[in-house]
Amino acid sequence: MSLLVVGLSHRSAPVSVLERATLTTDTQVKLLQDTVAAEPAAEAAVLATCNRIELYADVDKFHAGVAELSTLLAQHSGVGLEELTPHLYVHYEDRAVHHLFSVACGLDSMVVGEGQILGQIKDALATAQELHTAGRLLNDLFQQALRVGKRAHSETGIDRAGQSLVTFGLEQLSSGAPVDVWAKGKRALVIGAGSMSSLAAATLARAGVAEIVIANRTPDRARRLVQILEENEGGAWDVTARAVPMDSVPAELTRADIAVSCTGATGLVLTGESVAAAVAGRTGRAVAGQGVGSARTAPDADSIRAAGVAPGDDTGPLAPTSVGTEDGCPLDVSTVQGTAGFSVLGEAAVAGMAAAELEQHAAWVDNGDAAARAPRAAGLLDPEADTEAIAALAAAVAVVGRVPERRRPEPVTEAPRPAPVLALLDLAMPRDIDAAVHRLLGVRLVDIESLAEASADAPMAADVDQVRRIVADEVAAFSAAQRAAHITPTVVALRTMAADLVASEIARLDGRLPDLDDKQRGEITQTVRRVVDKLLHAPTVRVKQLAAEPGGAGYADALRTLFDLDPETVASVSRAENNTENAKNRGRA
Repeated sequence: MSLLVVGLSHRSAPVSVLERATLTTDTQVKLLQDTVAAEPAAEAAVLATCNRIELYADVDKFHAGVAELSTLLAQHSGVGLEELTPHLYVHYEDRAVHHLFSVACGLDSMVVGEGQILGQIKDALATAQELHTAGRLLNDLFQQALRVGKRAHSETGIDRAGQSLVTFGLEQLSSGAPVDVWAKGKRALVIGAGSMSSLAAATLARAGVAEIVIANRTPDRARRLVQILEENEGGAWDVTARAVPMDSVPAELTRADIAVSCTGATGLVLTGESVAAAVAGRTGRAVAGQGVGSARTAPDADSIRAAGVAPGDDTGPLAPTSVGTEDGCPLDVSTVQGTAGFSVLGEAAVAGMAAAELEQHAAWVDNGDAAARAPRAAGLLDPEADTEAIAALAAAVAVVGRVPERRRPEPVTEAPRPAPVLALLDLAMPRDIDAAVHRLLGVRLVDIESLAEASADAPMAADVDQVRRIVADEVAAFSAAQRAAHITPTVVALRTMAADLVASEIARLDGRLPDLDDKQRGEITQTVRRVVDKLLHAPTVRVKQLAAEPGGAGYADALRTLFDLDPETVASVSRAENNTENAKNRGRA
């Protein structure tokens, strides 16, 4: 049997695929059960986080195992196999061990060095043990991964290379300002009461927010988290906490400065309309922006002043123009007329408009020019007006050096966005908050996708190299231990056979020498056993050493052949050891 892992993560798949491939708790249970029921797999464990899904299995055939595990992932994730396959990665034997150890150390995390993954690995092992899908190999693997992760964090400065997604997300929201300075005195709303939400609440409390409101579908869990925040490590945090039901979220959002959402919901928790309504309720005005699920709204004078732009300031939104509203003009720009930075004569006027509409407008302009030329040809225009037009054109040439183009695009000036009044952090997968809210003025949204983009350019600490060396050493040690363990049932079977032979010969001696007393019989028995043990000691110790080396798997077969060991005896020893190990590991979990 050999270790195989098939999975996808933020490194191999876009967020749009990851959020659709998310596994629920019930789906994970079914996936594990179906995996061990499949022919190639004897053990299985699934590691599912907000940005990765990985299925680990002990398989007897590589190609059949890859095909089966990929198919099962597609079936239970709800993403078709053809769509999922390009984003899957496969690791086998030592590479699979190296991958999990790297994950445990935070080297494969979206934020390098974050430690939350250790808790998720522990949960994955506990689930597999509870369902009896983890045998000796996966128990040893995941237990060792936890030890390697703890060693990396205790012996190196990997924590300085990164932090939890919560901390990293808050740093993105603070736009470079220290989080504790940015968050101090603010009101925070945390939606959800799971492990990530609890971490978010604790991080916000340490950062100095004045109030934390916990909203959760299960009231008891929300109240429990509030209790933990109130106890707050002996009063180290000066924060007020309270729990509210989920239907209070819209009202609480109007009071909040920061909102963090991480739930297991399959749909949006905060829609664009609900966020827009919350900000409007907070400011007393309709939210001006690019539109979220509704018609775009022109900013009024108050909202322009709130953005820091004085009326008449040419750095602000351009004034609406009447061009495009003349009788007969086919180009309807009324819906975008008031948008900040809009100009009918500028490039922004045609962005996103259909080619057919533009052709109609061009034909209308050309027809208008033709109609204007007819009176001039007939001599019906005012000569004085012509003289004024020519004089104006000459003045323009003198200033700009050439004849200005008709309908020359005007420069489009972007209106400055006001400072956000509501900061949103979405740590859920699939997303909890409508991604379209980033277009709302006064709102800043950071989600998994933007965190992935930001972390791609994050500097790597020098300690990462040290962690990689630790991982390499631990992989070598684990692989050697597994190869040595592979031969252990054969060695045990050999010693059992030798003990049976000693017992058989002693019984035969009793029949031939019945006058032996107990002391004599005991001495003879002990002598024979010592001889057998000494004969077997050097070969069995040496074969374990050889088996631990790369390519040493064949020594178990050689030992079975040399001593004519019954394969079923070896298999029974292996099953007995697995049962004992599994019971012990379930106790640990």
